[in-house]
Amino acid sequence: MPLKSVERDPAALRRLVHTVLALCVLWPLFQAAQVRPSALFEAGNLSVIGNFLAAFLPPETGSEFLAYLGQATLQTLAIATAGMALACLLAVPLAYLASAAGRDRPTLNPIVRGLLTILRGIPELVWALVFVRVFGLGPAAGVLALGLTYGGMLAKVYAEILESTDPAPARALAHSGARRPLAILYGLIPQASKELASYTVYRWECAIRASVVMGFVGAGGLGQLMDQSMKMLNGGEAASILLTFLVLVFAADALSGWLRRSLDAPVAARPSPWGWRSAGSAAVLLIAVLASFGLLDMDLLALFSVESASSMGQFIASFFPPDVSADWLRRVAIGIWETLAISVVGTLLAAVLGLVFALAPLKPVNRFVLNLLRSVPELVWATITALAVGLGPFAGALALALHTTGVLGRLYGEALDNTPPAPAGALRLSGAARGLAFFYGTLPGAAPQLIAYTLYRWEMNIRMAAILGFVGAGGLGHLLYFELSLFHYAQACTVIIAMLLLSMGVDQTSAWLRRRMR
Repeated sequence: MPLKSVERDPAALRRLVHTVLALCVLWPLFQAAQVRPSALFEAGNLSVIGNFLAAFLPPETGSEFLAYLGQATLQTLAIATAGMALACLLAVPLAYLASAAGRDRPTLNPIVRGLLTILRGIPELVWALVFVRVFGLGPAAGVLALGLTYGGMLAKVYAEILESTDPAPARALAHSGARRPLAILYGLIPQASKELASYTVYRWECAIRASVVMGFVGAGGLGQLMDQSMKMLNGGEAASILLTFLVLVFAADALSGWLRRSLDAPVAARPSPWGWRSAGSAAVLLIAVLASFGLLDMDLLALFSVESASSMGQFIASFFPPDVSADWLRRVAIGIWETLAISVVGTLLAAVLGLVFALAPLKPVNRFVLNLLRSVPELVWATITALAVGLGPFAGALALALHTTGVLGRLYGEALDNTPPAPAGALRLSGAARGLAFFYGTLPGAAPQLIAYTLYRWEMNIRMAAILGFVGAGGLGHLLYFELSLFHYAQACTVIIAMLLLSMGVDQTSAWLRRRMR
């Protein structure tokens, strides 16, 4: 029997108010990002991007270039591996100092926590640019930059993992007279070893992508080769480099996934001698690290010598005091607003596109497209989008959207697959259309996880948005690159501080929003 009336949705007014408020907040951000979809279809831009993409075919296959390409690929892997080795050496003592694990009272060290915030808050590309100025072009700058940024990230996560581990064994050891280092080593680390190793492997996978990005400022590897080819509009070489990088990323993803799965397997099921805790695995890891430093031909004694420390200290001192003149602060404020707009618009566009991919059929094809989108670094996307829509923040927002779509599309698909199907099934049985069953049955159950993923990604995108200006995508990155090129270090210091504060502000805002959703 058909229904004669439909009860009004009691939450309709609240949704309307939230929508109006969101539009009031987002509209000026879209204006600041200079969003102009029509720019994609302008004749001049279509001609430029068409000619550029057409030049990608056929890829360069000359023997001389392929030799350079192979060398750059090995250098990229070596930079990522050596950088992660330095990051781990830095992260272990910092995590010990920052963590409350193994203490009688849950007291934190605010100085160490603040240092970790600075290390991970400044993008690795900025560190690389600074080290290039001190040590010159080459992989040393990339290794040191990865060591600092990823050292801060690893230390924070290591500390949180140890704090979330069952403290009973460590307390028992402490009560029996063991000091805190031994209590942690024998009471906490055996429980947390799998999670610690799994996160380290994941970060190595991320370090490979980061090492490519840092090459755009002269830190070696595939990125430096790609930057040279793009600036010379040599599409054939750029295509070969991009294909090589995609193969490298897919291989790293597969290896990383295999390692994490092996960590999840029971100890008895792990193939000897390749168990993570085995001596064979440790030997292979040590050989890989030593081979990486050997391939890069880095003189570590010279890098960490008194002369290098003195040179670094003098260079850092030249950044202070920062420029706080009214005119410069006004320009930095505009850069902050543009950077925030790029991150918000890029993340929102990616959220919409990611949801579309997560719901679309042809799952194998979608998975390949998503992997392709997230495998290309944002800085490479920004170089391409700048040709498609012109220089400015809109190019940065599109670059973020393309890369982040690949990330969120995969995460959204997993979240929707894990949502209980019963509510949507009940609505379908009552006669609701498929779309209504999704919006009122599936989406409400998955929404908290989808929003949490989006907010987490926004935290990462604000750091990337701050450096996309290195290739002409506006924001703080444009200011920093311009001032460093002119050796205006006081002005550059102000921009770096602004990047750090903006990153911290977005982290706090994202955490507050996630707490409100619980």
